[in-house]
Amino acid sequence: MTATLSLPAPAKLNRMLHITGQRADGYHELQTLFQFLDHGDRLDFTLRDDAAIHLAPAIEGVPAESNLIMRAARLLSEAAVARGQVASSNDLPGVDIRLKKVLPMGGGLGGGSSDAATTLLALDHLWKLELDLDTLAELGLALGADVPVFVRGFSAWAEGIGERLEPAPLDTPWFVVIHPGIEVATPAVFGHPQLTRSSPAISMARALQGGRNDCEVVVRTLYPAVADALDWLDQFGTARLTGTGACVFCAFDDARQASKVLGRLDSERPTWHAFMARGCNLSPLHAALASA
Repeated sequence: MTATLSLPAPAKLNRMLHITGQRADGYHELQTLFQFLDHGDRLDFTLRDDAAIHLAPAIEGVPAESNLIMRAARLLSEAAVARGQVASSNDLPGVDIRLKKVLPMGGGLGGGSSDAATTLLALDHLWKLELDLDTLAELGLALGADVPVFVRGFSAWAEGIGERLEPAPLDTPWFVVIHPGIEVATPAVFGHPQLTRSSPAISMARALQGGRNDCEVVVRTLYPAVADALDWLDQFGTARLTGTGACVFCAFDDARQASKVLGRLDSERPTWHAFMARGCNLSPLHAALASA
């Protein structure tokens, strides 16, 4: 059996992020606006003649079985068995998965969650399971709070721990995104005693007018490199942290403006990794699947 599918795993930005409370289980209640970028990882899936699932290349420091891509594949296989679509996982064809990793780890761009979502949708397609997006999003939530937004594929107003999603009519500017070369430990940010955990809840309409990222004050304190990137980018507009960082971004009206800023960054901060990308309200993953 030979079938190959190549799909993007796009980045996301948190255009704003407010923390409105903390649950008894330790998770934080959030309000945030998710938007996709036309930039990200890419995964190639090729069905095998046996039932093995292989991922390459290996990611340094991440055992293969702990990788969200492998976990997503196993989870979907188990769901197919539980739903009676196959008698056992060995009845599904195996798959070789090749990852072209572009997005930084610990960057706040959702790279691992996006890879997991792409895997769920790709294998649902290749294995002909025909699960609906509600089911796939529910499976994705078991892998991480950000996975459902990538599964559903639309820019969204998110509440709860990020799993309650409502389509959001966002503008689609060009963004310059900077990664200052460090990895932020999300648990350290969410566990910090100075983190704001009591922002008043607002409406999506209010959030669309602009907002802050409640993690920024703590991240600035813990990671001076992120503070430096925010301050540098802030001279061109309003710089924001995405997620808990380390990536920061700024919106521009057109590609020319973004490209000019990127050129200055290359000369003034050559050790930083940066890119420019367009905001998208439909995920590039879903656009690609529609034509697969």
